[in-house]
Amino acid sequence: MNKTNIQAVLFDLDDTLWAIEPVLHLAESQLYDWLRQHAPGVVQRETIESLRARRMLLAKSDPKYKINLWALRHTALIAVLTEHGEDPALADPAMEIFTTGRNAVTPFDDVVPGLLQLKPRVRLGTVSNGFADLGRIGLAEHFEISIAAHQFGTAKPDPTIFHAACTALDVAPEQTVYVGDDLTLDVLGAQQAGLRAVWMNRFKRELPDHVRPDAVCTDLTELASWLAT
Repeated sequence: MNKTNIQAVLFDLDDTLWAIEPVLHLAESQLYDWLRQHAPGVVQRETIESLRARRMLLAKSDPKYKINLWALRHTALIAVLTEHGEDPALADPAMEIFTTGRNAVTPFDDVVPGLLQLKPRVRLGTVSNGFADLGRIGLAEHFEISIAAHQFGTAKPDPTIFHAACTALDVAPEQTVYVGDDLTLDVLGAQQAGLRAVWMNRFKRELPDHVRPDAVCTDLTELASWLAT
C-alpha cells in the first residue's frame, strides 16, 4: 500500500490512547459516594449496577443517546433523583463529579512519545464518541483538531464525522489514516468513509475474518514505524 500521500492521522481516544474501563469504574464509584452524601434516597434504593442498567435501558429509548453520552448520564441522573425524592438539580454537580473522574485517565506510556514522533510528519486530530476533555487530560496541545460526537451531532461510524475532521485539517479522506480499537466504529467506519484504518489492538484480541484493517498496531511506536515504511 502506498503511504507516501498520507498527510493526516486521526485518533480514537478511549482504549486507543488510554485504558477506559478502570477509569469508568472509578468515576462511577466516586459518583456513587457523592450521591451517598448528597442524595441518600438514591443510594438506599440503587446500586452502581442498577444505575448502569437504567442507563442502558434509557439508551435504547432514543437514538440521540448513542451520540451524546453526557446527556445519557445526565438524563438518567435526573430521572433517578426525581423518582427517589431527591432534588433533580443535583444532576449537574453530580455530573461534574463523574466528569472529573472520567477525565482522570493515564495515557499509555507510548502515547506522548509517539505523538511527538508523528507531529512533524503528519497533521494530527481526534474523533471520539465519548466526552473526554483533552484539555483536562493534558493532551490537547498535540492535536490540531478534536471532534466529539456529542458536540458535532453525529457519531462514528457515520461518515460525516470522519469527513468533518478531514475538512477541518484540509486533507482528503484518502490522505488520512484513522486509528482506533473498535473494529466496527473505527476500522469499518473509517474505511467506509474513504479513510485508511489502523486497528489499535492493545489487548491481544482476535481479528475476525470480515474485517481487513490497513494495518494492525499494538502501540504508537508501531504506528509510526508503519507510516515510515
